[in-house]
Amino acid sequence: MGEKLAVILVVDDEPDILRLVDTVLRQAGYRVTTARSADAAVRAVETMALKPELLLADVVMPGMSGPVLADQLCASLPGLHVVFTSGYDDRQIVQRYVVEKGFALLAKPFTPQTLLAAVQQALASPQPVAAS
Repeated sequence: MGEKLAVILVVDDEPDILRLVDTVLRQAGYRVTTARSADAAVRAVETMALKPELLLADVVMPGMSGPVLADQLCASLPGLHVVFTSGYDDRQIVQRYVVEKGFALLAKPFTPQTLLAAVQQALASPQPVAAS
């Protein structure tokens, strides 16, 4: 059960998604920090006392994309696990920036059960090294 105390950083520009994910993860026992943009996520990591063990981020967001954010955070947080979410069915973007780098992808819309399964699987897996 100690694993459930993982710190998770959730980044999505949709407030409803953030609230849902925050609620589901907290009820499952995770410690959660949310951000509505990649820039806010970077600031949160810089000021967090506890560093996140998992980044759960939308692929497509205004400003910095989820994959660029992941590359930036993985450089400063070795061992950071990453799960991307996406409501877009753009196979080229998903293939190039998510699948080819070995990251997990959770398609929107998702259920609380599939969210928890993706988080648990990511935390249990060795972290892939993202290409720079």
